[in-house]
Amino acid sequence: MTDPQRVNIGKQHPAAYKALIALSSEVEGAAAAAGLDPLLVELLRIRTSQINGCAFCLRLHTRDALKKGETPDRIAVLPAWEETGYFSATDRAALRLTEAITRVPDGHVSDEHFNAAAAVLTADQVSAIAWLATVMNAFNRVAITSRYPVGS
Repeated sequence: MTDPQRVNIGKQHPAAYKALIALSSEVEGAAAAAGLDPLLVELLRIRTSQINGCAFCLRLHTRDALKKGETPDRIAVLPAWEETGYFSATDRAALRLTEAITRVPDGHVSDEHFNAAAAVLTADQVSAIAWLATVMNAFNRVAITSRYPVGS
């Protein structure tokens, strides 16, 4: 039995995909306005994609992070960020919140996780990170559902 051809949902409904791209651009602007480091933004996108298992987005955002100057070491240890000294308090708060948002089925965003983030981040940063995670989770689902090709 063969699998039916996957539908590329971005191409099937291009207006919806363009709206997601526009939302992503708006959120990136909000992250910059909130003072979030562009390297941290890429790490949050990578971490979300790691959790969701999105190979397409992992490749894309790892390349973007490296082009922007992120170190291979920080990318390599990202799944174990809590065990390293590579990440600042801001990075850790952002990663913790991003993981909680991405893992909503595991117990929602707990008060503990939210309060830990809010103790380090401004309200604008918390909001921008939440929007970054929301948009990245959406892109992961588009790529995974459509089975965007990665490698040969």
